[in-house]
Amino acid sequence: MTTTQSETYIAEIRDLDKKGSGRAVVWRDIGEVNPRKLKLTIPQTLPGEKVRVTVGQPERKRTRVMPEEIVEAHVERVDPPCPHFDRCGGCVWQHWKYTGQLNEKTDHVKKVLEEQGFDPNLVHDTIGMDNPWHYRNKMEFTFAKDGSLGLHELGNFRKIISLETCLIAGEEMVEGTMEVADWAKAHELSGYDKDNHEGLLRHLMVRQSFATGEIMLGLFATEAPNGELETATKDLVARITEKFPKVKSLLWLENRDWADRTQAEETHVLAGRDFIYDEMLGYRYRIWFDTFFQTNPTQAQKLVELALEMGKPKINEKMIDLFCGVGTFSLPFASQVDKLAGIEIVETSIESAKRNAKDNGLNNTYFLAKDARRGIDEVLESFGIPELLLLDPPRSGAGGKVMRRIGRAKPERIVYVSCNPDTFAVDIKELEPFGYELVEVQPVDLFPHTMHVECVALLVRKN
Repeated sequence: MTTTQSETYIAEIRDLDKKGSGRAVVWRDIGEVNPRKLKLTIPQTLPGEKVRVTVGQPERKRTRVMPEEIVEAHVERVDPPCPHFDRCGGCVWQHWKYTGQLNEKTDHVKKVLEEQGFDPNLVHDTIGMDNPWHYRNKMEFTFAKDGSLGLHELGNFRKIISLETCLIAGEEMVEGTMEVADWAKAHELSGYDKDNHEGLLRHLMVRQSFATGEIMLGLFATEAPNGELETATKDLVARITEKFPKVKSLLWLENRDWADRTQAEETHVLAGRDFIYDEMLGYRYRIWFDTFFQTNPTQAQKLVELALEMGKPKINEKMIDLFCGVGTFSLPFASQVDKLAGIEIVETSIESAKRNAKDNGLNNTYFLAKDARRGIDEVLESFGIPELLLLDPPRSGAGGKVMRRIGRAKPERIVYVSCNPDTFAVDIKELEPFGYELVEVQPVDLFPHTMHVECVALLVRKN
């Protein structure tokens, strides 16, 4: 007979899931001939550790539970420095020595490539950071129903942890965030209730260029900043302009949509302009609130340098930059090739790419707002076959249709920049029938203390 009482186990962590949490299996005696298998997801644990956990609801086949005690700790376990670590859903690996994190990321890239039949020895060791803290140039914080500002709780998207600090954001970004939190509290402004769709303040986006120092503060709210909000709005402007001279863009962004995203139906510039300037490898970019730009500028620069090194662009060559965004890779490559065509489905990103090319004096670029597969066809028709193709797709990957279209286009060299090794391995498998050989893969850690890892890879078409 099934019991409903909680039971305590010593569970051994077998491996980690895709969110960075430990996985274990225990066997439950439910009064039948054979015990029942129960799969556990246990955050804040490491492979090989033995932990004590208490489990309820034995009728389930899998469940998530927090560790009560680390019975046998991993040799690379460390004390997490952030006061929010036990509850925050952000940096899930702060309890793991940084060298251990890097080794795990390298092993993961090797594993997924080997599963697709590639030689894991082509994968280099992951390039880490000298200082894996305060590396992010963009953060999004959420207002709780009571108006407090913070981060989502681990495993509970509807609960917000009031912010004290954030060890992965730039320090000036955190200071500006804390000022906005104090302002909201002083004026007793309500936060947005996701269940009842009521309340004023939804999110705060903070961006800072590490190159120029410019900061953007974007406040997402359900109403325009006028009427009864005029006094509070004026106070916010006074606080920010007086204390934070590096804030060059203070925005109030109206978002009445039920979807819980940082989107805006109307933008109100409270102070400064509606964008900030950023730089990479000497190229200047305009960054709006909704612009995709790599969030770790130090490591993003290494990505671009690696792509240039692997791709070996030549001044007499043509090139296609697929999923080009605002031109992060396009601009450095354009200065070293004859012609470059960038393809991106997001029209605002293409407009930004055109503007960024113009700002940097580049007149050999062509940017097309179209989905990848159709965009390739259109560019090839007017542009011809490129010697070099670079792609930097989203986490979902480029997909088989796009990869096969690339294979049929027959560029000599392909540089694949990936933010998801799993989809990367599947994508490049599509290129094998077209005669492409994987030459090397270099993982780069853009997100220390998380399970995410980026890769830059080179594929060459065999004659």
